[in-house]
Amino acid sequence: MQTFVVAGGCFWCLDAVYRVLRGVTDVVSGYTGGDTEEPSYESVCTGRTGHAEAVAVTFDPDVIPAAVILDVFFTLHDPTQLNRQGADVGTQYRSAMFYAGEDQKDLFEAARDRAAEWWGGGIVTTIEPLGEFYIAEDYHQDFFAKNPGQGYCMAVAVPKVNKVRKSYADYIVA
Repeated sequence: MQTFVVAGGCFWCLDAVYRVLRGVTDVVSGYTGGDTEEPSYESVCTGRTGHAEAVAVTFDPDVIPAAVILDVFFTLHDPTQLNRQGADVGTQYRSAMFYAGEDQKDLFEAARDRAAEWWGGGIVTTIEPLGEFYIAEDYHQDFFAKNPGQGYCMAVAVPKVNKVRKSYADYIVA
């Protein structure tokens, strides 16, 4: 198993998308990349902790290649928007990849290079060393499945899930 930690806007969307992929065994929403110990959702939302809303995606690379996990990341959010995704604005919504070793860093850089071709350049996604990953509050875990009719989920998460379902049909859980 491998685990990648990525941030690309609200973690509810990342969580919802990665959970529909075959080979993904766990998705954990949390906070990383900042300097505040034991951050809460409320503190991260202020934009003053330095943390991003992120997910730790654990997957079986024999079922779904690491490159696909990373390409999905660049498909499900707009990596050309600095410190925002749509109406979600602030450094906590930045596009970032947090590596746990040089091998991951190399994979992340290659994925960012591929994405730059698709997006026509202008990628602002940072590649940062993974520090402490703080698990978000329980109500954030698997939020979309628990709250499918919630307004944000309907307006923002559903289109992202549908886009990935279409683009990566071979990897969708049946």
